[in-house]
Amino acid sequence: MSDEAPSRAKWLILPVVIFGALSILFAVQLLRGPKTTLPSTMIGKAAPDFTLPPLAGIARDGVPLPGLSKADLTGPVTLVNIFASWCAPCREEHPKLLELSKDARIKLVGINYKDESDNARRFLGALGNPYAAIGTDQAGRAAIEWGVYGVTLLINMSDQ
Repeated sequence: MSDEAPSRAKWLILPVVIFGALSILFAVQLLRGPKTTLPSTMIGKAAPDFTLPPLAGIARDGVPLPGLSKADLTGPVTLVNIFASWCAPCREEHPKLLELSKDARIKLVGINYKDESDNARRFLGALGNPYAAIGTDQAGRAAIEWGVYGVTLLINMSDQ
């Protein structure tokens, strides 16, 4: 019986040691502070080939907005914004996008990411439409090709 007590004590100490090691690991990560930027996989690369259908029911100056493809990114500086109606940061950045859309030097286009069309139309109807074109990416495949980590990624392309 005396031999069982030390071996049982060893097994009871093991969870405490594992918990302590994990606590130290988490504390080190917390003390390093938050990572404020994510590296883009698109830096120095051309835009991927893509063709996205339009968001039906959205018009600008009475003209239905077109979808979006790589061919639409030639010419002036084009800012591609990935957005969704369910994205809280998208609501926060939207007023800035409306201001940017007034700058004639910039063509602002959007990719509606994994969103229901009705929700996207309501989102733009309530907040305003800053986009010259909107492509819908229901499956999220185009966003993956763009290297998107989240829906607030802005990518600036010119003549690519």
